[in-house]
Amino acid sequence: MRRLSARYIAGPELGDARRVVAGLNAAGKLATVDVLGEEIEHPAEARTIARSYLDALAAFHEDGLEANVSVKLTGLGLKLDRALCKSNLQSIAGRAQELGGRLVRIDMEDSSTTDATLELYRELRDEGHENLGVVLQAALRRTIEDARALAGANVRLCKGIYVEPEEIAFPDDESVRANFARALDVLLDGGCYVGIATHDLQLAEWGERLVSERGLTASEYEFQMLLGVRTELGDRLVADGHRLRIYVPFGRQWYEYSLRRLQENPKVAGYIAADTLNRVLPGNKVLPKRS
Repeated sequence: MRRLSARYIAGPELGDARRVVAGLNAAGKLATVDVLGEEIEHPAEARTIARSYLDALAAFHEDGLEANVSVKLTGLGLKLDRALCKSNLQSIAGRAQELGGRLVRIDMEDSSTTDATLELYRELRDEGHENLGVVLQAALRRTIEDARALAGANVRLCKGIYVEPEEIAFPDDESVRANFARALDVLLDGGCYVGIATHDLQLAEWGERLVSERGLTASEYEFQMLLGVRTELGDRLVADGHRLRIYVPFGRQWYEYSLRRLQENPKVAGYIAADTLNRVLPGNKVLPKRS
C-alpha cells in the first residue's frame, strides 16, 4: 500500500506537500492541498487539523507557491460540534484571506453532510468570507437544483466517490456522466467559476467544448485532477492552455486515506493498477475502463 500510495499522496509531512506543490508549479500546474485525517473522535483532533491547515497556508505563502487548501468539515469537527467546526473554518478562511486571498475549498463528503456543508458555506459567505468555494457531486440527483442555487459561486464539480442509496443517487456511470455534463452547463450559465474535476476523457473533452463555445478565457475556469492519476491527460490539458489544479493530500494518515479511497470507489483501483502496469511494462499501454 505504501508503494502504491507514494504516487498519489505527497507524504506524511508538510515538507512533502511543499516539495510536491513546488514541482507541480514548475510544470505549470496549480495545487489544492488536503490535510488527511477527517475521521476524528475528539475536539482536540479537529483543532489539530485546523492548525495544520494554518501551517500549510503560511508555508505556501513563504514559498510563493500557487496553492490553496481543501478542507473536509468532518475533520474540523462537524459531527462533534457544529460551533467548533464553524470556528475552525473561520480561522482557516480568515488566514487564507490574509495570505494573498487564497481559496479555501470546502470538500463535499457523503450525503449525510450535504445540507450542513452547504449551510455553513452560505453562512460564512454571508459573513464576508468571500474566499470560500464548495463542491457538487454529479452522482447525486439533487445536484442540478444545488447548482442553480449557487449562481456566481466558485464550485468544484466532480462525479462523487461515495456509495449512496439509489433514491438519492444515480446507480450507473452513464447517468452520472450525463448529470455531470448537465450540471456543468447550469454552473457555467450561472456565472460560476468551475473547477471541472474529472479523469474521464469524455467529460474533459465536453468541458473543453463548453468553455470554448462560451468564449471563456483560461482565468475563468479550471480543470482539476488527483495527484498521480492520468497524468498524461493533465499534461495535455496544460499544453492546450488550460489551468489545471492538482489535488495533493498529505499527512500521517496516508494508509487510512488510501484504503478508504479504494473502499469508497473501487474504480480508483483501476486507474492505479493501469498506471502501475504502464510504468513497469513500458510499451504495453494499459487503459482502465472509462469512468
